[in-house]
Amino acid sequence: MINIEEEYAGLLSGILYGGKNKKDRTGTGTKSVFGRMIYHNMQLGFPLLTTKKIYFNHAITELLWILNGRTDLEYLNTNGVSYWDQDYTRSGRQDGELGPIYGKQWRNFRGDDQLARVVRELKNNPSSRRLLVSAWNPADLDDMVLPPCHHNFQIYVNDGQLDLMWQQRSADVFLGLPYDIAMYGLLLELLAKGINLLPGKLVGSLGDCHLYNNHLEQAKLQLNRKPKALPKIKIKKGICIDNPLYHNGDLFIPSRNDIELIKYNPEPAIAAELSVGN
Repeated sequence: MINIEEEYAGLLSGILYGGKNKKDRTGTGTKSVFGRMIYHNMQLGFPLLTTKKIYFNHAITELLWILNGRTDLEYLNTNGVSYWDQDYTRSGRQDGELGPIYGKQWRNFRGDDQLARVVRELKNNPSSRRLLVSAWNPADLDDMVLPPCHHNFQIYVNDGQLDLMWQQRSADVFLGLPYDIAMYGLLLELLAKGINLLPGKLVGSLGDCHLYNNHLEQAKLQLNRKPKALPKIKIKKGICIDNPLYHNGDLFIPSRNDIELIKYNPEPAIAAELSVGN
């Protein structure tokens, strides 16, 4: 059965020992490969890597921020997330906003609540091939502090299970990707719970997969560690439309109190410097 620990280790190793040197706009330099897929069967456990500590609160915070349509820096900082601060500072903005990024596009893409549309369709027509949400809006890119790295996700329902695939143009494999995996794993769980389906397969479709040159030794350290048992997750209430007659996005968005991570016992965190400029 497909396990995220094996998939991630294979991707990490493939870049470390087979990636090509490539310049990037941070000036750090990378080893890079293009066009990779990773998979995880959610029945094996929640996809939070155990070969180094991943701070699950960060993934919860960013996902809830997006789900609620927020684009402000204050919410992130109040809840302990600071990795957007450098992009904000570099942008020259002084309004506390990051521009029309993920939350804006998911919940108000030119007036359309894409997330609510998908949740309604999941309930009414789960066999649809149009169950997708996009954060890539070319008309708004210049106003964003950073164009979306993970820019699209699609839902697939079959045999009572909900699968989710997300697309990502740029993957900082050592630092950023473990949080993207956790965030979309959590999104899958919240959507499945909301319409009473079993969580199925999580799929990542990745474009430029890279290791920054100042993360190479850390990647080797992580690859030398043995994975532990994956944690479990308990969801009290998922994403759903409380009033099915309401057609303008009356979504119930869970809070962090609706999410409980169980039996997470990872190896220690591995420090690495954040490179800004994906």
